[in-house]
Order: sequence, then C-alpha cells, then structure tokens
Amino acid sequence: MKLQTKMILAFLTVVLLPILLMVVSLPLLMHFHLMDKVNRMLPDYRESLIQMILLIMLVLIVTAVLLTSWLYGSIFKPLATLQKATRSIKDGDLDFSLEVTGNDEISQLCRDFEDMRLRLKETAEEKIQYDRENKILLSNISHDLKTPLTAVKGYCEGILDGVASSPEKVNKYVRTIYNKANDMEKLIDELTLYSKIDTNRIPYHYTKIQVKDYFGDCAEELSTELESKGIELTYSNYLEDDVTVIGDTEQLKRVINNIVSNSVKYMDKKKGFISLRIRDDGDFVRVELEDNGRGIPAKDIPYIFDRFYRTDASRNSATGGSGIGLSIVKKIIDDHGGRIWATSKEGTGTIMHFVLRKYQEVLDE
Repeated sequence: MKLQTKMILAFLTVVLLPILLMVVSLPLLMHFHLMDKVNRMLPDYRESLIQMILLIMLVLIVTAVLLTSWLYGSIFKPLATLQKATRSIKDGDLDFSLEVTGNDEISQLCRDFEDMRLRLKETAEEKIQYDRENKILLSNISHDLKTPLTAVKGYCEGILDGVASSPEKVNKYVRTIYNKANDMEKLIDELTLYSKIDTNRIPYHYTKIQVKDYFGDCAEELSTELESKGIELTYSNYLEDDVTVIGDTEQLKRVINNIVSNSVKYMDKKKGFISLRIRDDGDFVRVELEDNGRGIPAKDIPYIFDRFYRTDASRNSATGGSGIGLSIVKKIIDDHGGRIWATSKEGTGTIMHFVLRKYQEVLDE
C-alpha cells in the first residue's frame, strides 16, 4: 500500500474517528433522551438502544486499535529501524543488514539504504585491501632497492679506497655498478607501470603485428642477452607466414621479457635453457615459454598471477622482485583479449602459455 494511503488512514484514525463517534452517538443519545420519557412504556426498546450504542463504540475502538497497530508496524517501526541503521553507519559499523518485506515507499527507502550500506562496505573493504597491498609494495620495493644500492655503494667504496688496483678490476667494478643501476631502473619502471595498471591508464597503441617477424625479432634480442648468462634460447614458429594479430608491440614485448626474467631468476640448473614456441590454436595464436628451472609447486600455480604473490618467501637477493611482474603480464594479456596460464613440475621446469586472437579481415558482402 502506498505511503499516501497510509497517511490518509492515519488521519482518519486519529482525527476523524472520534468525530465520527460523536456524530453517530449524538443522535442516538438524543433519541435515547426522548425515549426516556417513554421508557416506562417501552423498556425493551431502551435496552436494545443501549446495546446498539455500546456495540458501535466497541467496533470503532477495535478498528482504531487495529489501524494504529498496523500503522506502527508499517511506518513507525521501519523508520525506527532505519534510524538505528543510520546511527550504526555514523559510528562506522557496516556489519548489519536491513530486512525489508513491504512494497511501499518506506520499504523502497530501506532497500535503497541497504544497497548504500553494501556499497559502502565494499568500498571500505577495497580500501583496506588497497592499503594492505600498498604496504606490501613499499616493503618489497624498499627491500629490492636496498640490495642493489648496497652493492653499488660497496663497489664505489672499493674503487675510492683503491681496492680495485688494476684497470681490469676497476672495469669489473664499474660494470657491476652499471648492472645494479639497470636493476634499479627496471624496478622503478615496473613500479611506474603498476601505478598505471592500478588506475587503468596503460598507454596502449594497437597495430597489426606480423607474428613470424615480431616474435622472431624478440627471440633474437633475448638470445643475445641470455647467452651472456649461460642460458640457451631456442625459437620455433609453427604458423603460416601471413598470420597477424592486433596488439601493442611494446607491451607484448614487456610480457615476454617479464616471463623470461622470471625464468632466469628461478633458474637452478648449470645448463639452463628457455624455449619460445609459437603455435596455431584455431582462432588464436598460442605462445609458449618453457624453461628448465626449479618449477612451481602445484599449490602456488593458481596464485602466481595475483599481485604481490611470491613463491619465494625468503626474498633473497637472487630471487628478489616487487612481486607484481606476473600480475602486470596478466593485465596486459587480458587487455588484449587473450588469456594466460601456467603448467609446471617441481624440479623439471615451467611452461607459460598465453593466447592472442588472430586478426581476420571482415569482407563486405
């Protein structure tokens, strides 16, 4: 029932009902006064009249009580509940719920209030999670910046104190300082990209990419870099020469580099290898990056693409990192309309798979 109808009924109950009682009772009472003159002549009629008046008054009283009870349950009680809920939110308590059953305006107001509470609670939980992730990020970044900074400081002191007494040793120290500076630069770049991901501001520049040429160039660049680290890279392309995809060349290269960096980071074999394979997968192009590293425990595989998740709890200098590399990879692949997943066996190695949709020309009929 609409709120306006309820208010009209409330007005009738509180104001008009007593007036109606008086209007009905007054003629009867006057009639009873006249009949008093003949009460000796008609005693039975007088008694019936009194009973009628009492019955009308009883009906009106019961009706007033029932209407009052109904109005209390449908208007005043919900408003009291809403007021209590408002005070709870004011005090910062969002762990409650409003039970609403009616269909009037007050019930709809309570439903809207409950929706608002749920949104506020969700926002509060997201903020708590965001603050927690920021603390983790600061902790990871501070740790991983401290490690190369300490090394740079130590090698600089070695040069200044004359420990590097030969040109060869000085050159070795300077090269190490340069590599550590590069590590810090990569870490800062990763942090910058993370901030863009967090606000959905990754600058994508999509173009048509010839799969064979693009991944062939990636493999050539990686091969030179990995060779200096004693890791062999093999490249295989099982696609036709004219297969293309739509993507951002820079961001896709970041995906490849982040996956390869992880493989190098967790390589525990004297003779390491990484294999880059491009396969046909129906309407998609599948890219596989396989290594012979330590592998990932089965319990960790579902979480490796989560932000800040690290399978290496010790966080030593050899396996450092901010813990956001693979989450960045997943975000980029998702934004390209693809999918990424991993298969791994401890002690044997890991294969990272991701797919990109093939580009197909739409012909006008």
